[in-house]
Amino acid sequence: MILFTEYPGYDGWYNNPTNPNWGAADMPLRRLVPPAYSDGSYKPSGHNRASPLELSEAIMKGETGHRSFLNRTVLMTFFGQQVVEEILDAQRPGCPPEYFNIPLPEGHIPNAPKDFQMPFLRTRYDMNTGYSPNSPRQQLNEVTPYLDGGLIYGTSKAWADALREFHGGRLSRSHRGNYPHENDIGLPMANPPPPAEAHNHTLRNAERFFKLGNPRGNENPFLLTFGILLFRYHNYWADYFAARQPGWNDEKIYNEARKWTIAIYQNIVLYEWLPAFLNLQETPSYSGYNQHVHPGISHVFQSAAMRFGHTLVPPGVIRRTTQCEYIKTTVHSSYHPNKDAKSGHHGIRTCNSYWNPQVTILEHDIEPILLGMASQITEREDNIITEDLRGMVFGPLEFSRRDLMALNIQRGRDHGLPDYNTIRDYLGLGRKESFEDINNVGNNSKSAIDKNIIRRLKNISGNIDNIDVWVGGLLETTSDGPGELFHHVILDQFLRIRDGDRFWFENINNGLFTRHNITTIRNTFLKDVVVAATDITNDDIQYDVFHYNKGDPCYDVGEAMDLLIINSTSMEECTKIHTFDYFTGSEIAYLVSFGAILLWIFACVLLLIILSKATRWWKMKEQKRRAVQQSMEHISNILTYTGVKEWRGFDAPCISVIVALGAKAITVYGKDFNEKRHVINLNNTKKLSFYITVDQGCRYFRVKMEKEYDLVLMFSSRVSRQKFIGDMEGFLGSLKIMIKTKELTHDMMLFGSITKQQRQKTLERFFRTAFAHALSQDLDPSDMDTVCWSAEIAQEVLGCRLTKQEFAEALSMQPKSLFVEQMFEVVDKENFGTISFRDLLDMLIIFAKGSPEDKLRLMFDVYDIGRTGTLSREEFKAMLKSMLEGMSGTIEQDSVEELIDSMFEKAGFKEKDNLNFRNFLKLMGEHKKHFDRVYIGVAGGNYREEKVIPAYPATKGGSLRRAETLIRAYKQIEGKKENKYRRTLKDLRYVKTVNAKYSRTSFERRILATTRFIENNRLRIFHLVLYFLVLFGIFAERAYYFTIEREHAGLRQIAGYGVSITRGAASAMLFTFSIILLTMCRNLLTKLRQTFLNRFIPFDSALAFHKIVAFSALFFTIIHCIGHALNFYHISTQPADDLLCLFRDYFHRSHELPKFQYWLYNTITGFTGVLLVIVTAIIFIFSSQYARKNSFNLFWITHNLYIILYILMMLHGTGQLVQRPFFHLFFVGPAVVFIFDKLVSVSKKKVTLIVKRAELLPSNVTFLEFQRPSHFEYKSGQWVRLSCPGMGNTEYHPFTLTSAPHEDTLTVHVRAVGPWTTKLYHLFDPINLKGLSYPKICLDGPFGEGHQDWYQFDVAVLIGGGIGVTPYASILKDIISKTNSNSRISCKKVYFIWVTRTQKHFEWLTDIIREVEDNDKTGLVCVHLFITQFYQKFDLRTTMLYICERHFQKISNRSLFTGLRSITHFGRPHFTSFLNSVQKHHPDVKRFGVFSCGPPGMTHNVETACSELNKYGTAGFVHHYENF
Repeated sequence: MILFTEYPGYDGWYNNPTNPNWGAADMPLRRLVPPAYSDGSYKPSGHNRASPLELSEAIMKGETGHRSFLNRTVLMTFFGQQVVEEILDAQRPGCPPEYFNIPLPEGHIPNAPKDFQMPFLRTRYDMNTGYSPNSPRQQLNEVTPYLDGGLIYGTSKAWADALREFHGGRLSRSHRGNYPHENDIGLPMANPPPPAEAHNHTLRNAERFFKLGNPRGNENPFLLTFGILLFRYHNYWADYFAARQPGWNDEKIYNEARKWTIAIYQNIVLYEWLPAFLNLQETPSYSGYNQHVHPGISHVFQSAAMRFGHTLVPPGVIRRTTQCEYIKTTVHSSYHPNKDAKSGHHGIRTCNSYWNPQVTILEHDIEPILLGMASQITEREDNIITEDLRGMVFGPLEFSRRDLMALNIQRGRDHGLPDYNTIRDYLGLGRKESFEDINNVGNNSKSAIDKNIIRRLKNISGNIDNIDVWVGGLLETTSDGPGELFHHVILDQFLRIRDGDRFWFENINNGLFTRHNITTIRNTFLKDVVVAATDITNDDIQYDVFHYNKGDPCYDVGEAMDLLIINSTSMEECTKIHTFDYFTGSEIAYLVSFGAILLWIFACVLLLIILSKATRWWKMKEQKRRAVQQSMEHISNILTYTGVKEWRGFDAPCISVIVALGAKAITVYGKDFNEKRHVINLNNTKKLSFYITVDQGCRYFRVKMEKEYDLVLMFSSRVSRQKFIGDMEGFLGSLKIMIKTKELTHDMMLFGSITKQQRQKTLERFFRTAFAHALSQDLDPSDMDTVCWSAEIAQEVLGCRLTKQEFAEALSMQPKSLFVEQMFEVVDKENFGTISFRDLLDMLIIFAKGSPEDKLRLMFDVYDIGRTGTLSREEFKAMLKSMLEGMSGTIEQDSVEELIDSMFEKAGFKEKDNLNFRNFLKLMGEHKKHFDRVYIGVAGGNYREEKVIPAYPATKGGSLRRAETLIRAYKQIEGKKENKYRRTLKDLRYVKTVNAKYSRTSFERRILATTRFIENNRLRIFHLVLYFLVLFGIFAERAYYFTIEREHAGLRQIAGYGVSITRGAASAMLFTFSIILLTMCRNLLTKLRQTFLNRFIPFDSALAFHKIVAFSALFFTIIHCIGHALNFYHISTQPADDLLCLFRDYFHRSHELPKFQYWLYNTITGFTGVLLVIVTAIIFIFSSQYARKNSFNLFWITHNLYIILYILMMLHGTGQLVQRPFFHLFFVGPAVVFIFDKLVSVSKKKVTLIVKRAELLPSNVTFLEFQRPSHFEYKSGQWVRLSCPGMGNTEYHPFTLTSAPHEDTLTVHVRAVGPWTTKLYHLFDPINLKGLSYPKICLDGPFGEGHQDWYQFDVAVLIGGGIGVTPYASILKDIISKTNSNSRISCKKVYFIWVTRTQKHFEWLTDIIREVEDNDKTGLVCVHLFITQFYQKFDLRTTMLYICERHFQKISNRSLFTGLRSITHFGRPHFTSFLNSVQKHHPDVKRFGVFSCGPPGMTHNVETACSELNKYGTAGFVHHYENF
């Protein structure tokens, strides 16, 4: 007894309880024969078979219009199509798409592009198959093989519910009548482009379709007719049960109506349609349900046998009424573009009705179509296929018409079907021995196949064992229908479907029907369904709707009208094939988008340059403002004239100037007094020449002075000129200067003027010629206008005279300098107030070829101010001061007095106040050798600058000079009881060194240098190599995955290796952008470098590593962007269906064709990608050295965009455009550490510190002393980040602590070089404070760096340049503290080198150095000061300062210029020589620590010196540096 009714399911699962997946939807097709994949696993079979298109053209082409042998109707043919749709759907392409395109034979499509192919996509398959011959690829059937009403109700509960009305058990109806409801909810119905509209290149909205259980049910009006018929038939049963069973609810009525509809459909298919299709007397009887029968659709059935129906398809279908009237087509019958061509035909053309079925249906409803199909005899059972299928079936937009027969052949190969004979053999049907045996050609009266067809096949294929099963099976066709092979496969399939279906209507055990019900169903046929569901009556249609014979309704009328069968010539033509480029519509967006990105990058660079120049302009403006203010104060009592322009030559525009008369000079200033452009010194001037123009408005005025270039002024009017001339005459008259005035025409005046440019050219020739003569050099022809000067030019050079102003400029000194005035007076032998060519040449010859006595004589004469022949003590003092004027140097008065007294006393002139030349020679006798190579530095000269500062006897040869180096080192002098640690002259030794004779070759030295480099940087090299190996591994893993493991994935096939590179680059980017956070964890790095890990990890290189990671991130970002530029192009060229497959998370309706702009701007991946490029460009461009140097604020602001960058990166991956996001796998760890580190910094920043003392030091240095926070521990050489809330922002800037760890307060020295530091300088200016308390500051740190490890080396060399000495201030203080406390210091010697422009720049450091000297009882520290703002090393002025410095050092044990006991040098240090000297002074030390901090140029020179010395293998120099 059955307690409840189990209705059939939708998806086929558990139809067979023993094997629940048998017959389920989306399960693999069943193989009756083993596959024949070319590789045994998945590659298509038949690679050596004939072209599918060639076979179609040769075997299946022919005239249509031949009647079926058995008078089968078109109704039977199209009913067969919907039967196939009911049990089989294996058409959907695989995902990712795999193209197996069909090459076009030459001339197949006229004017087709070269290599044009018919698109073909391989079908979906079980992704767990196809990896080996043991598990070959298995294609899927997306519907159940059962006759369970899937094409009416769908194959899922969700789909079925979408079709229901949920009232009275009915299916939902359209508002347009008794049709299924329109697809307004967007069910994923198949929606290829209608080929009749292919000329429009558009896709139509699937909402126009009717909702059916079969996604492909709207393919053509004939298939749709059956869908509507069965829809109505279900509602017929629903109304029937609702009327007779008022107690049933909607669900019960629906399920009962569905049960009866399915059962009757099963009966029609198996017991009515199948016998007609196979020409059976009757279907084999049902013996009951068999759970061991697999109902699955076989590959041979799907790919070949069931496609036999294609030969029966007519080119069109007629429509008739119940009154036997045949309906002609109208303009509303199809979408054919030619209105005239589509009207007046009796048939609806099959090829032009694809995917536009509603047009025909809605014109006259389904009844005329049903009657027409039942009254039309189908095509003959033969090999000929109508062109509506063979060449004109629908296709994608890019190929609107395809050949279905070629697709049939290609589908069999896609599924790996063996050849025709192999399948026959496996099925026990026997092999065919020859082509003629296929259909017994010539001896088979039932075959309509011409023997020429067999001959063509033989010529094309060549071998009976090398033909496709579809071709061979089709050629077996007889008048009975399918041949032996197809008949066997089809019958077997339907019997298995019936016998393996537990819910088959005849299975009395399933409880669905009683025996009486089964009898009723068995007696219900398709005619009964048509009559029940339509307005057609029993008399309007024949009983056997699958055959049409004499005596059936309207047969005679149709025969008389010759409409029992129609051919293609009696209907409209099929529309032509059209192609389509999917990139159409994306071109402009593509170019504009990537052009805009490039433009954005260029704009960022341009903005950076503009803002940097604006910043420099602002600084210059401030400097000019101050200069103007000073100038205004200077000229407050001087006559000035504005509104005047200076004429500078024919090739240069006039510029506005201000002319000032006063202080015995005519001075021309630039606009707003921003510069002095021209000064005419009127001292010793007797006369001037005025020239005025008498034409063109009389506005020009020229002042001419001998040996000067002319001053040509242009006034706004004649009146203003006259006023100026009048004032000028009065001014010159007061100076008793004679004026000669001459009137000229405008052209004569200007052509006769000597411009500044001409004067400079003359001076250049003047100096070059003078130096060439003095040094016995030949003139360089490139310096002359021509190879030989003309007599005129030579005369000009020889007649040229230098003014004092020009002479001062040549010496790079001020005209009022005592040295300039006295030297000028000595050289100007004739007292003309100018220097002639001969005067200058005499001076240069003295310096070039003269003896030391000659040079000393010149110096004596220069400073013999009164020309008395003696040099007084005051004049000697004036000489020293004048030599310091150009170098901003100063000497204390007491030191000068002590120096002069000592020098006079040593020479035996203690009682003398005046020295003659002989006395002067004796005074300088000890130092005379220093004057051997002395010269006078003149602009335009060609003296060679040496790299070291020697002091050589005149007798030494050049080779020996080059081999010697001046060694400045301290040596402890023992045995001196009065002061054990006093440094005397003996500490300053000239150590003679000669070039060593190294046995190693240059190659060996390079190897040694490389070895030493690796040794010194082994940790950095190891971790750098490790980093790049990991980075490459991450890149390679993704690249390999998409190249090999995803080789046949759709995106890989579309984009090629581009997707492999972009995915590899993307993974590398994720790693670099994550790991870069760790390099910015300053607190963590500072703590870790104090642990044992510092021996294995170079934490001091965090900043350099940060830059390396950033550059590698930028590199992979560029690769990723370029790759995606190509990938987006490829994506934009793909069909919409392929894109739905590739990007499943980016759903779009089937009528929507995503363009490039959609992917870039309408997807989260694309849009965030654009934003990422924008943000990345900003960050990296404004992180450049140029940006940090010229506009640090921009660097600071833009670098803080990293938060937005990481947010966008996370959002970028959530789009899952290509793969699941895994940024978090790289990011989470570093992000947690970074956030924790930031929280530590924030906790420190919350505490504001009180500034206890602030001072403004020379060189715009701000000294700040502030309270030390509790528990603030640091080491000497460490740095902090400071912020000042009083400045109105939260910017933090790094500064090295200049205080020592033992001090109770913290100090920093901040030089004003940028906007923030300048603002800080002014903020703490006492004038601006106006007695208020100091602003508070916030502190972040401390942070470690390499300088704090100075004590780890036996000998440490500390080199500071400019403000870069700040870390060493702390270290030096720390040394003092540890020395005084008798703390053990592992370092045995510390050399401190301070390179500064002048000693004034950082005078605050001298106090620290002095304290070091006073407390350094063990001689641990050796200090060397290099003052770079001095002239070249062998310049006369510098040499004299050296002499004085060394003498003063000897007598007082301290420097004349700094007051320190440290050695002072003039000029830039030669680090190679210095470090070489240190190495020789410590021969037992194997590793020297060199620490430098300063400008990049200096640290680079130090690095070069260390690398150079590391070549020779005596010792290693390990260099740590920081730049500012």
